[in-house]
Amino acid sequence: MSGAGSPELNVDGSDLKVVIVAGSWHDQITDALIAGATRTLEASGASFTLVRVPGSFELPVVSKAALEAGADAVVALGVIIRGGTPHFEYVSAAATDGLTRVALDTGKPVGFGVLTLDDEQQGLDRAGLPGSKEDKGREAAEAAIATARALVAVRSGGR
Repeated sequence: MSGAGSPELNVDGSDLKVVIVAGSWHDQITDALIAGATRTLEASGASFTLVRVPGSFELPVVSKAALEAGADAVVALGVIIRGGTPHFEYVSAAATDGLTRVALDTGKPVGFGVLTLDDEQQGLDRAGLPGSKEDKGREAAEAAIATARALVAVRSGGR
């Protein structure tokens, strides 16, 4: 199980506008990811909104629109569970590659909270539910905020 050795991040979200973009599949897991991201953003002082999309495939286009509309960062949340066809690989690659491209094209952070799972239990273990071993919604929100802060530092000459 990952999570060991996780870094301490700058999660001061004051003055940051963040959009959570979340898929709609596997609602128990997705809702828990949203709850973890929401708790983190509230505690950070960031202002944020939530936008739901049909699935993980749609995360990149809506994330890009949110960043182009003025958001400082996006937290992208989705759940993709392996099935018996290659669909899992295509959707996982499209979401991952698309969100990477969005971050690079906009120069703004995308907190990656897309779970690619072999089964539902793996998602429950990572969703931040009572008894979960990890909270990937929290981690994605922390990464988005910390990266936004790092970008500010780099763009201001390291100050």
